[in-house]
Amino acid sequence: MEDLVTARLVLHPMSAREAAALTRGEPGANRGWAAGYPTRADTAGALRHLETCAAHGDPAPFGAYEIRRRDDGRAIGGLGFHSPPDQDGTLTVGYGLVPGVRGRGYATEALRALLLLARGYGITRVQGDTDHGNTASQRVMAAAGMRLVGEDERLKYYAVDWPEPASDIWEAGGP
Repeated sequence: MEDLVTARLVLHPMSAREAAALTRGEPGANRGWAAGYPTRADTAGALRHLETCAAHGDPAPFGAYEIRRRDDGRAIGGLGFHSPPDQDGTLTVGYGLVPGVRGRGYATEALRALLLLARGYGITRVQGDTDHGNTASQRVMAAAGMRLVGEDERLKYYAVDWPEPASDIWEAGGP
């Protein structure tokens, strides 16, 4: 699968080999890491990706992505789907950035691109959650088009639903 490119970012789909290297703290060839990368969440996402690959094969395009800045190629975070879509066409998404780049709109830009990708592949729902106190993540999901759909004592739940597949996105040249 090819990289997803946005105005300021490259979302690089991670292979199992790249995910394994990340869990060992080894940057891949021809790329660098921003200070603080990978975070514990990035390592956990890479491990989840490896488990999915082992159980089901590579879930591309519904796997893990490394978020890289276009201007210098450095990895600044990760995002991706927790598993392949369920039988109803639903995915769960997660994301995170290193502290030094937060507050610049990168997470929203990356999440919008991933939501567009999911929609283009006929996914009918993408959901995510965040702690009550993580207002930055709540703002990211809302800015990317997700809406608050529920909460419990610990988490707030967000989702975006599309009643009809949007195959016309791919016919028009992709996201």
